[in-house]
Amino acid sequence: MTETENILRDYTANPELLNTGSLTPLTFKVPLEYGGMRLDQALARLLPEYSRSRLQEWVTQGQVTLNGAPATIKQKVWGGEAIVLVPQSDPADQPYLAEDIPLDIVYEDDSILIINKPVGLVVHPGSGNWEGTLLNALLHHAPHLAEVPRAGIVHRLDKDTSGLLVVAKTIIAQTDLVRQLQARTVSREYLALVHGEVVRAGRVDAPIDRHPSQRTKMAVVEGGKPAVTHYAIVESFPGCTLLRCKLETGRTHQIRVHMASIRHPLVGDHIYIKGAQKCPPQMRDTLGAFPRQALHAERLGLEHPETGEWMEWQVDMPADMQKLLSDIRAI
Repeated sequence: MTETENILRDYTANPELLNTGSLTPLTFKVPLEYGGMRLDQALARLLPEYSRSRLQEWVTQGQVTLNGAPATIKQKVWGGEAIVLVPQSDPADQPYLAEDIPLDIVYEDDSILIINKPVGLVVHPGSGNWEGTLLNALLHHAPHLAEVPRAGIVHRLDKDTSGLLVVAKTIIAQTDLVRQLQARTVSREYLALVHGEVVRAGRVDAPIDRHPSQRTKMAVVEGGKPAVTHYAIVESFPGCTLLRCKLETGRTHQIRVHMASIRHPLVGDHIYIKGAQKCPPQMRDTLGAFPRQALHAERLGLEHPETGEWMEWQVDMPADMQKLLSDIRAI
């Protein structure tokens, strides 16, 4: 049996040591056969129960020492070094909390739930937002959703985008809605106020993926995931245009990225606006003061997963977008 197998056998025999909720230090010696590896690579081999990103995070947080000194991710190991790792609990490993958060329910039956999501509500828990999300609210509204993947959430809206979302209340409904989304048969239409004067309806067919250098952003990237957005003019103003955007696909930030790619970024979208936008002086303050992307999921249409009936819903823009348009019309 190799030195590596001996080490792995020791930890397998003591699974309580691999509980992330425990602060029990893991102490072991680097096998000689791992000589020349980066520390994070060696840790990933020794502790396959943890993801590479989790292990790297613990190293960065100072939870790992190498021969008694704080370790770094890219540090090389040569075999024989003593490693001490103190695992830290991660909220992602814990059951999500059910929270009594008000929901604007547009429609509900035994299979689906249609929500009008307000601005500011995060859809799914994640880093920095483990509580106070739509998922937490859904678990309070319908506790049995804990048995459905992602509590029935099959698509998302950004935190600062408002409007319609469908939630599956059963495994059967969840499976069928995912199928419809993959087949691109779900109809999703948004109202978007963009910078610039759009002169005609159009279509953006440009692949989207993570930005190559700014990892919190998405971008049009050659070789990215296929993404198609159709847009039509609803109302025109000096310096900006209200569009109706219809999704063929549903990539992260799709409308925001596509509109920015044709030089019509969304008003208020401080992530994707590049530099000052051309705008009549009287409009500049009004548009510049809007604190979020001016985007609202207005219409949603789909086949009911149980009956096969085509159903559609529509909700008005939230008060802040309505006021913005009212202010623009008054200029």
